Amino acid sequence: MAVSLKDFISFSLFLIAFSLFTAVHKHYSLEQWKEFASQNPDCLKHLAASSGTGSSDFEQLEQILEAIPQVKYICLDVANGYSEHFVEFVKDVRKRFPEHTIMAGNVVTGEMVEELILSGADIIKVGIGPGSVCTTRKKTGVGYPQLSAVMECADAAHGLKGHIISDGGCSCPGDVAKAFGAGADFVMLGGMLAGHSESGGELIERDGKKYKLFYGMSSETAMKKYAGGVAEYRASEGKTVEMPFKGDVEHTIRDILGGIRSTCTYVGAAKLKELSRRTTFICVTQQVNPVFSDVS
Repeated sequence: MAVSLKDFISFSLFLIAFSLFTAVHKHYSLEQWKEFASQNPDCLKHLAASSGTGSSDFEQLEQILEAIPQVKYICLDVANGYSEHFVEFVKDVRKRFPEHTIMAGNVVTGEMVEELILSGADIIKVGIGPGSVCTTRKKTGVGYPQLSAVMECADAAHGLKGHIISDGGCSCPGDVAKAFGAGADFVMLGGMLAGHSESGGELIERDGKKYKLFYGMSSETAMKKYAGGVAEYRASEGKTVEMPFKGDVEHTIRDILGGIRSTCTYVGAAKLKELSRRTTFICVTQQVNPVFSDVS
């Protein structure tokens, strides 16, 4: 979701302290990028500039990368990567920026992963419909089980020396570990990092409790904010929720990293890259004991 520049600076500085990576949404202006770069030059190597596939998107991407050459990562972010237009756009960006690392997606099948890598992408974003504030599966009937998608797409990408990002579907540290275990090279988090002091969103207080608004970038809330509303030819594919306020994001990050370290210990992986060679997945109907699930 969108974050103010002030919140983004605070959030990014914290994530970078833990060697985490941030894909910056496309709605920040060139002036805001310059302001951020001047204040935080050491952070730029941990950021990707995002872009859609419109001509104005490409122009803004060029302006940002020319003005701030320290940014070496590009994130070409669309909801549906299954189009000839998107493939051609990846080729155009690769031609224009031959030395940059390009992330592109989203897709969920090995064939499209291969197509995008052969078109110039380095890292493919995998996931259609699994996000906590995504309603694509409900509105369109389109989607793919996230774990299966990661397995299939990782195999395809690694065969071409590419990489994948598992984007969506994580609700707890164990889900992050499973994504790595399925072969993901990166895991993208939205809902798990929302609702914190450093996150974007309006803080709401009601009946002695605090909440923060969290919304998908395909939601009506986001489209009203950035595009003037939902276009007549399409539906909103995201929702807006009030998320209980979680406090400082540091606690959540430490919980995630601690969980992954323990995962590696349980399965005998000396490093993160070994997880996919040390794990076996079994289909179950229930994983956790629900006896005290309603006790905080």
